[in-house]
Amino acid sequence: MTINALRTPDERFSILPAFPYQPNYIDDLEGFDSLRMAYIDEGDVTAENTFLCLHGMPSWSYLYRKMIPVFTEAGHRVVAPDLFGFGRSDKPVDESVYTFDFHRDSLLRFIERLDLKNITLVCQDWGGILGLTIPMEMQDRFKNLIVMNTAISVGETAPEGFYQWRDFCANAPDIPVGGIFACDAGPEVNLLDVLAYDAPFPDYSYKAGARRFPTIVPVEPTMDGVEHGIRAREFWSNQWDGQSYMAIGMKDTALGEGPMEYLRTFIKGCPEPVKIADAGHFVQEYGIEVAQNALVAFGLEK
Repeated sequence: MTINALRTPDERFSILPAFPYQPNYIDDLEGFDSLRMAYIDEGDVTAENTFLCLHGMPSWSYLYRKMIPVFTEAGHRVVAPDLFGFGRSDKPVDESVYTFDFHRDSLLRFIERLDLKNITLVCQDWGGILGLTIPMEMQDRFKNLIVMNTAISVGETAPEGFYQWRDFCANAPDIPVGGIFACDAGPEVNLLDVLAYDAPFPDYSYKAGARRFPTIVPVEPTMDGVEHGIRAREFWSNQWDGQSYMAIGMKDTALGEGPMEYLRTFIKGCPEPVKIADAGHFVQEYGIEVAQNALVAFGLEK
């Protein structure tokens, strides 16, 4: 089945001084043959450990610009895909295409296509809502977890801040993507960063994913994805035997300390979280500290 999609012109990404990484593309993912997915693949492809960095909404792999060099300089491989609808990846126009299973399946096929192994899952926001449901399907591929402001959604009521965010995205005439990051991260995001976060979206027509994502978070028992979340909680609680590292952006009103401490109760062996007082929802803007400390915790520093 061919999916009608837009492709952001390359020139939109021509000025990215903080993100010198060249994109790679896959256009033959099983079940997604009409769509092209972009991803960053840095470091030694033969390295023992691969850090799989999954972004959320409305960001893209640019969000990991501060963490990528920490991992690669320690000798590891870093793979950071752009979800369909975001970054350099194709952007389906029809909002109904954006479902939980559509994105989850694309990540499963992506991991298989690149045959990633010894994975450290690095996730936040939708990167966790989706990503935390993946290791249970391919347990032999995953080794460690770095988790930041996210959740495993099983149809439970979300914090009030989430509903405010969902209503904003549904009703705003347009979603000011760059402005969202500037407000959340403050001085950690400069003007060029704002332009980079805006780059994937030349106009409103490219933002179907950004509009749609908040509405498909499984916050009601009958919503798609709940079954994956229930299985994921069981996996992380009882079957996970890897190392974990949790960092919390304390200024996040939707997925901050309370929701993250709750998530921690489902991650077997997860140590006390690192709480970053100045960080908001997008913890990766303080990513140098997070990445360095996680490497030390895992014994993977250079």
